[in-house]
Amino acid sequence: MSDLTNHGPIARVASLATRLTDLAERHGGGVRRLSRRRVAVPARWPDLFAPLAICSFILVLVSGIVLTFWFQPSMTQIVYDGDYVPLRGVRMSEAYASTLDISMEVKGGLLVRQVHHWASLVFIAALSAQLLRVFLAGAFRGPKRFGWLILLALLVVSIAEAYLGHSLPDDLQSGTGLRVTEGYLLATPVIGTWLAWLVFGGDFPGEDIIGRLNIVHVYLLPGVIVALFAVQLVLLYRQRPRSTSASAAPAPAGVPLFPSYAARMAGLLLVVSGVIVLMAVTLQVNPVWLWGPFDPAQAPAGSRPPWYLGFLDGAVRLMPPWEVGVLGYELTLSVVVPVMVLPGVMMATLALYPWFEQWATGDRRDPAVLDRPRDMPVRTGLVAGFVAFYLLLWIAGGNDVVATLLHIPLNGLTRALQVAVVVVPPLAFWAAKRVCIGLQLRERDEVEHGHATGVVVASPEGGFSELHRPLSAPEVALRTHPEWTPIGPGAAIDANGVPNPRYQADRRRAPFSRFYFGDVDRSPFESDDQRPVGSDEPTPVA
Repeated sequence: MSDLTNHGPIARVASLATRLTDLAERHGGGVRRLSRRRVAVPARWPDLFAPLAICSFILVLVSGIVLTFWFQPSMTQIVYDGDYVPLRGVRMSEAYASTLDISMEVKGGLLVRQVHHWASLVFIAALSAQLLRVFLAGAFRGPKRFGWLILLALLVVSIAEAYLGHSLPDDLQSGTGLRVTEGYLLATPVIGTWLAWLVFGGDFPGEDIIGRLNIVHVYLLPGVIVALFAVQLVLLYRQRPRSTSASAAPAPAGVPLFPSYAARMAGLLLVVSGVIVLMAVTLQVNPVWLWGPFDPAQAPAGSRPPWYLGFLDGAVRLMPPWEVGVLGYELTLSVVVPVMVLPGVMMATLALYPWFEQWATGDRRDPAVLDRPRDMPVRTGLVAGFVAFYLLLWIAGGNDVVATLLHIPLNGLTRALQVAVVVVPPLAFWAAKRVCIGLQLRERDEVEHGHATGVVVASPEGGFSELHRPLSAPEVALRTHPEWTPIGPGAAIDANGVPNPRYQADRRRAPFSRFYFGDVDRSPFESDDQRPVGSDEPTPVA
């Protein structure tokens, strides 16, 4: 009997397997080193935001791939004759009909749709929480600034991806959202008409928009998100501290990447998948069969965008109806400012903030050292003001629903929100900043006097005092925040009459430095030997 491996196809496969085996043996050292690399295990719940985003994105990809087998991205009009009786005989697009088939006829189709929708919402929420955590901790210093930009780009691309997927079913709700998008495009100065014609392929709604959105949603943006994740992981790998001397280096923290960390992440993936599937089973989202097919002549009452775009709709509702004429063109400020200027300013500010803070504060610390929110009161106050501003716009996006539920006049609620969106963010900034400074003062008191024990003693002179327990060295280290002082411009000319070349630049920076550190707490001790550490015996402190 001849050897089966001598046959043409089998021989080629065997040869390829042999070459791959030889390649793995020659270069397996890198793979082994990667598997032995130690990775920090999430120790606190905020550490789970990034793994949660990755797990939910995997679930989005898997469920999205399954849905593509049945979804028809076509606007060709047909007469529906499926299982959903209330819409039987109604003309609709193939996209909407296939969505109904997935929901009503395909076994498990509705569950997959629900999982896909909920996983995308969790993904965006996890990315937003991770972005907020990185900002509060100051984890964007030095080389990590580029990681901050990638994380911000991930959030923007993910929101665009989710909105495109929300628009694909071609139901009355999503079609109304596309109608609003067309209005925003038409309001673009100078090129608005051409831009809307380019996107929709003619007059709204056209016949190509669903197919175009499907290409971007299924093929383009997922690849962009995967590429951004890959770049972020490469940056994290290269930014990890490396030791030049194995004998002098301390024992690395964490667990090996494989199999310990991989097994933990696999378990987290199963848990996240189980929770999202449970949400899909119990919490209905986007019941497209209730809205009916899209009709350009109709708009559903109470139509609202997805939650991640609610702040844009709220900004449009709060913006006064201002219009100006510029060079013969009508500039609709009531749309241009909230839809184009506001998001652009927000994204540019977030993207450039790490460079601005480093310039204003002169912070050149190790990027691996993270801050507590109370360590940088101004940064925490900025977060509080931004969150208050965002929430007010988000509430304004549903002001009609809020007015109906609370039985209050819609116009009065809108006026109140217009005032609040200007007044509340500065108040939130001030309150958060003062809270952080108060926490710093409390920690200084604890470092100086120790922990209060609640035991009150009387002195021979008749006075009363409370016993305090001195802090241990780790407790003191945790409560000792960096010593920041405002950076002044210095002298314009030194003692030798030589002009200071950086005087003008430092003079421009000085107001921002005072804004950050003008009223923050100073270091509680002049020298380390003044810190009461070491003894656990209570000492009376008046």
